[in-house]
Amino acid sequence: MTTWEYLTTPLIVHNTAAILNNWGKQGWELVQVVQGPEGGLVAYLKRPVGESGGTANTGLDAAADAARRFED
Repeated sequence: MTTWEYLTTPLIVHNTAAILNNWGKQGWELVQVVQGPEGGLVAYLKRPVGESGGTANTGLDAAADAARRFED
C-alpha cells in the first residue's frame, strides 16, 4: 500500500508557476489549490513516502527553503 506525505504552501500569484515547478522537481504532485483564510492561495501537494531521499523532514526543510527564496 502506498503511504503519502503532504505539504501545504502559500502561492504568490505573480510567481505561481515557479513555485509549483520547484515543488514538482522535488517529487510533489499538486492536489488542490484553495483560497486561504486571509485571501491568498494555498496549494496542497502530496508525494509517496520515501521519494524524498529517505529523510523524514525533507518536506519541512523544502518548505522552509522555498519560503526563504520567495520572501525576497
